[in-house]
Amino acid sequence: MLNYLWGGMIVAGIIFGVFSGKMPDITNGALDSAKEAVDLCVMMIGIMSMWVGIMEIATKSGMIDIIAKKIRPLIHILFPGVPKGHLAEKYITTNMVANFLGLGWAATPAGIMAMKYLQELNPNRDKRIASCDMCTFLIINISSLQLIPINVIAYRSQYGSVNPTKIIGAGIMATTISTIAGIVFALVMAKKTKNV
Repeated sequence: MLNYLWGGMIVAGIIFGVFSGKMPDITNGALDSAKEAVDLCVMMIGIMSMWVGIMEIATKSGMIDIIAKKIRPLIHILFPGVPKGHLAEKYITTNMVANFLGLGWAATPAGIMAMKYLQELNPNRDKRIASCDMCTFLIINISSLQLIPINVIAYRSQYGSVNPTKIIGAGIMATTISTIAGIVFALVMAKKTKNV
């Protein structure tokens, strides 16, 4: 659907440019945007590489395991179907920590692995129905409580913001509210599902 929407807007822009005599402006805008996109990608690759490397060091040093032990009570409240010490627990924790640090790139592989192990624990996997734990994980992953919104800071820096980190307070507040709302919703729906 989005492909049609974007395609339609591009075609409409080109048609408007042809009939209004502004085709050179559209061509220059497309070339400038392409250059900005490449510059942004190069900058984001550097930031991504650094933070993914830090997450890998944290994993290999055992820091993720220490954090997992500290938040294990929370994990078992949110994901009652995950047995203690199961691999899903490790990947859920890694995903949550990466999202907390604003590292969506580092969170993605852990999130995929968490879903894989949650699917193994899913009593309805033959029916292709997601378990309550899978839905809860997805909601928490999407709401993504963030301490440091690295992506937004990088974008603001790229586009010349005087104070790129000024977004941190608003980011913490917005993601805290969305995460709390998501957790409450997931717990209420899980309770309703058990009562059905």
